[in-house]
Amino acid sequence: MSGTSARRPRVAVSRTGLPGDAVKRLAARFDVTDWTGTRPPTGAELAGLVQGCEGLLVLGSDRVDAALLDAAGPGLRVVALASMGYDGVDVVAATERGVVVTHTPDVLADTTADVAMALILMARRRLGASMDALRRGAWGAFRMDAFLGLDVHGATLGLIGYGRIARALARRAAGFGMRVQHHHPRRREDDQLSHWVPFDDLLRTSDVVSVHTPLTEETEGLIGTTELALMKPTATLVNTGRGGVVDEKALLAALRRGELHSAGLDVMTGEPRMSPSDPLFSEPHLVVLPHVGSATEATRAAMVELAARNLEAVLDGHPALTPLPGTTGLPGRRFP
Repeated sequence: MSGTSARRPRVAVSRTGLPGDAVKRLAARFDVTDWTGTRPPTGAELAGLVQGCEGLLVLGSDRVDAALLDAAGPGLRVVALASMGYDGVDVVAATERGVVVTHTPDVLADTTADVAMALILMARRRLGASMDALRRGAWGAFRMDAFLGLDVHGATLGLIGYGRIARALARRAAGFGMRVQHHHPRRREDDQLSHWVPFDDLLRTSDVVSVHTPLTEETEGLIGTTELALMKPTATLVNTGRGGVVDEKALLAALRRGELHSAGLDVMTGEPRMSPSDPLFSEPHLVVLPHVGSATEATRAAMVELAARNLEAVLDGHPALTPLPGTTGLPGRRFP
């Protein structure tokens, strides 16, 4: 770079080998430093990576707190999440420092809804348990009472939250002949796919309850012992939102006591969960996946692409394309 050339903004990327070519495009415009380790960076390692940066591209599992924002320095303008969820971000700290935070709400709805539908089928029809029996060599002579599940067609699906993913699941459920209802605490509108019902009524009357809410102070532990007790003993609970919305101990207790037919989880608290002895992994009426709701090549690449476009927009002086709800998408005055 010649001495008369303008300095290129610095951008940190918290992983290497992200799908698509968005990071390569960023590197053509900005001074990009990415994490090259084979494992995710620790908080301290990420803090070292981001020093002096004006933009950060991070994953939803990265913790973006006041310490990380301060480690980047006063020039930081934008944190772009390649994630729809943003519970790992201290939004107040970012706002105080005038930092725009963006996420990727528009690109993963259909892909995640596919997985939610798969969990409904696997849990309700006990497909996971039957696969486990097959792998153990426990498939014997044909029996009419073996691996009996419950029908999905004709069942009532209750959606907690009614955003993009929930609506995409409602479309799929309609194709399976399910009746659909939903609860959203602030929006009570009906549409052609679903009608709004009060929260307790949804729990009492749904054969399948599917969780589609972000993890916030209001939704943490939203589904616990009291809520599970309202559900039918023949009901199935599915969560593709965030792990902390469901009380896992209460869920396991309800399944073991036969107070709930089955459950399917793509998200858990304290991810990643790596112990083979984890009680979630051995419960026969529970199907567990390792947070793969958005895991297709096209969708993950689209998430990184949207994160990169958000980062470019802000660094170019334009509003972010998809800032966090309730934020402006433009850098503010940094908190003194």
